[in-house]
Amino acid sequence: MDKTSKIYVAGHRGLVGSAILKNLKEKGYNNLITRKSSELDLRNQNAVEKFFEDEKPEYVFLAAAKVGGIIANNTYRADFIYDNLQIQNNVIHNAYKTGVKKLLFLGSTCIYPKECPQPMKEEYLLTGVLEYTNEPYAIAKIAGIKMCESYNIQYGTNFFSVMPTNLYGPNDNFDLEKSHVLPALMRKIYLGRCLEQGDWQSIRKDLDKNPIEGIGGEKPEKQILDILKKYGVTKDDEGNVKIEIWGSGKPMREFLWSEEMADACVYLMENIDFADVVKDKREIRNTHINIGTGKEVSIRELSELIRDVVGFKGEFYFNTEKPDGTMRKLTDVSKLHSLGWHHKVEIEEGVKMLYNWYLK
Repeated sequence: MDKTSKIYVAGHRGLVGSAILKNLKEKGYNNLITRKSSELDLRNQNAVEKFFEDEKPEYVFLAAAKVGGIIANNTYRADFIYDNLQIQNNVIHNAYKTGVKKLLFLGSTCIYPKECPQPMKEEYLLTGVLEYTNEPYAIAKIAGIKMCESYNIQYGTNFFSVMPTNLYGPNDNFDLEKSHVLPALMRKIYLGRCLEQGDWQSIRKDLDKNPIEGIGGEKPEKQILDILKKYGVTKDDEGNVKIEIWGSGKPMREFLWSEEMADACVYLMENIDFADVVKDKREIRNTHINIGTGKEVSIRELSELIRDVVGFKGEFYFNTEKPDGTMRKLTDVSKLHSLGWHHKVEIEEGVKMLYNWYLK
């Protein structure tokens, strides 16, 4: 890519897309294209076709997707498979039709089998049954990988896929119904700390910024306490605050700072072509690249880390009647390292950075 290359970042307001856009700007790229979802519905085939014909981007970062945590994935199963298939089908196909030079498709490590050997190597894809709660989303992302590979094989395009581990960072989603585990835990623990300190001003300010099921900071205390209780933040008559966390706390998770994910994506677009990740010319598969740290932490350990950063004094209640999800999801990042990129931000530093961003 040249600094004047026309680059389209799809999903530029999301966690990954906003970080990619920021990274590109910081590196001096000055011909960047973005569209809000209200301006361009990527699920609409005709609208996407017209956009590509009119704009003719040279490079595409496909970071647009419907994403969420375990609750959202399991509740909105039809939305997750339909929306994501529509988005990636429209963008990838029209990138081919209009001669895009290179496209980077972002997936997720949930594509790997539920009982996948650890750490997860790229070649473990499609070797076992998927985790049930996010199966529709995972199938959509697997289809995206195969679509990129297939278009490259049949049409000679230069599209490749990256599979990031769990991401967190600026512009994360803190909606308690739809967010991933780390931002959800951080917000619940923060609200728990405010509750134990009787800091209703901060609670109301938080709910004004991000209402929970329509409950904003203007609502009566009882209504706010009821919605907090629904999402596992409770205060008893003695003033003790307890935070409910789904599952046993034993599952191990890997986390990568989103701005580092963005740096890896831009690095790969600048330096890597599809041919660089093809090993077998006869059967081209598993060409995607894992992006992560290669390090993991338990949900319990993560909760304690956030507790220390936030200053929460109350208790955690691990509800074992709720699902744990996959017990381990650690990526093998040896392919990424061989291509020349390594992470720098460790989880301890990253949690502090995210909490400071959230407070602001």
